[in-house]
Amino acid sequence: MPHSSEEPKIHPNVPGPRASAGTTRSAQGSRPSVPVPGPRPGPRPGPRSVPGRTAPARAASSPRPASAVQAQAASEEAARSAPRIQLVTATDATAVETADDTVDGLLDEGCPPADVLVFTTGELHPWAQHELSFGEDAYWGQQADGGDVFYAHAEAADRVATRPVVVLAVNGGTDEQAARALPAVLARTGTRLIVCGDPQRLRSLL
Repeated sequence: MPHSSEEPKIHPNVPGPRASAGTTRSAQGSRPSVPVPGPRPGPRPGPRSVPGRTAPARAASSPRPASAVQAQAASEEAARSAPRIQLVTATDATAVETADDTVDGLLDEGCPPADVLVFTTGELHPWAQHELSFGEDAYWGQQADGGDVFYAHAEAADRVATRPVVVLAVNGGTDEQAARALPAVLARTGTRLIVCGDPQRLRSLL
């Protein structure tokens, strides 16, 4: 039977996957979903409060009484203002000579002569004996002028004005006299007291 010229043409199938009916295929295969980074978590919450319970409070140190604070401050101030005491070994016979050497050393260090007092517990210092030979008024007048080293007996310390440095020569007298001389001389000392005498005897008196 003759074929019509208008017979439909049959095209060969193109190999490849077929699209299922009713579905559409995307150009690329599906990828697993990646979570998008969200906001970072905030700080962790503190411990939950339990109703009826309160957090234990830290024990606060109790303040020191004002009187104790004042007493400590006064003690520290007294320690700072108390004269420094130095002992120089000497016997009764050499105490005056040792005191003179001590004064020479102070002057060599730059200490002004007007800042130095010298006391004795026994016999008067030779300088004091010499000056008193001109009368007590002239002698005490030099102390009032305050231009040079002044020498006096420890029992007359209450008549002498305070000076920064005091040298005490324990050149005689009883232990009782020396014991009285130490606080009297110390009361005339500004910053430094140098005691020339027997250390064993002086420590028992100090």
